[in-house]
Amino acid sequence: MHILIVTPAARGSKAGNRATAERWCALLVSAGHQVDILTDYQGEDADLMIALHAWRSHAAVTRFREAYPAKPLIVVMTGTDIYQFQYRDPETTYHSMALADVLIGLHRKVADDLPECFHAKLRLVLQSADPQQRPVSELSSEDFGVCVIGHLRDEKDSLRAAMASRLLPAESRIRVWQAGKPHTEQWERMATEESRHNPRFQWLREIDKKGVQQLMARSRLMVISSVMEGGANVVSEACRSGLPVIASDIPGNRGLLGDEYPGYYPVSDEQALAALLLKAERDSSFLTHLTELVEQRAGDFTPAAEQAALLQALDAARATPSAR
Repeated sequence: MHILIVTPAARGSKAGNRATAERWCALLVSAGHQVDILTDYQGEDADLMIALHAWRSHAAVTRFREAYPAKPLIVVMTGTDIYQFQYRDPETTYHSMALADVLIGLHRKVADDLPECFHAKLRLVLQSADPQQRPVSELSSEDFGVCVIGHLRDEKDSLRAAMASRLLPAESRIRVWQAGKPHTEQWERMATEESRHNPRFQWLREIDKKGVQQLMARSRLMVISSVMEGGANVVSEACRSGLPVIASDIPGNRGLLGDEYPGYYPVSDEQALAALLLKAERDSSFLTHLTELVEQRAGDFTPAAEQAALLQALDAARATPSAR
């Protein structure tokens, strides 16, 4: 098939939606499809459209459905779609969902927060990552490195790990290494000030894929501090790298790591986060247990598994007659 992937993130962006679009393009091309990625859909013909982001891609979804009412349409539900825009702008978000033949969720708990009328359309596609070795020789002998990876923005609660590090006792060896582009000038000011006044915190700004891999290789722990997530790909990367995770207690993290995972803390609670970080530093059995659990989940996030789930979603979209 000729498939269009529409994403609001432009070429060259390191935003999650762009990374997903480019990874899916590669997976679909390897399966024999022709794929184009667009950020501004102007009515181009295709056999099928995949629109990343129900709210931000609403215009493209509407235009494709009006131009090609019989062709299959897939809408991918992002974190802000599920946990923000369906409440802030339900008319727009629900309209995209209603026009879609298939909705894709990126973690196992998406259905818990979608209206029941859309559940039959929902398909699960877990995002994949390439395996990365973390040799012991790469780990710092002086510091207990904790990495935070992602753009600095409100939804990510980006400086929560830095705040937690301020609460640690003087003898702690924990250092927080944060990589990500600031979403606004205010976030840049806050990260700069935190770096200046917090000796445990270093802001690395935006780094490339190789830099992210190197950062993970020298870290002992990753923190995912988001207040909302549609299914963070850095969790997949951590699991495939055997890098244990401390995560905010939100559906997007539980939908990837599982309800039984012991590394959750209440959202925006830096005291609870500091306590978990200190436990991981001091209690080797706890850190080992977290490592074993993420390694057990690594098989969920292989490119082969993601490709198979994506192709199943395409088949479902082609087979499902729409009630439009």
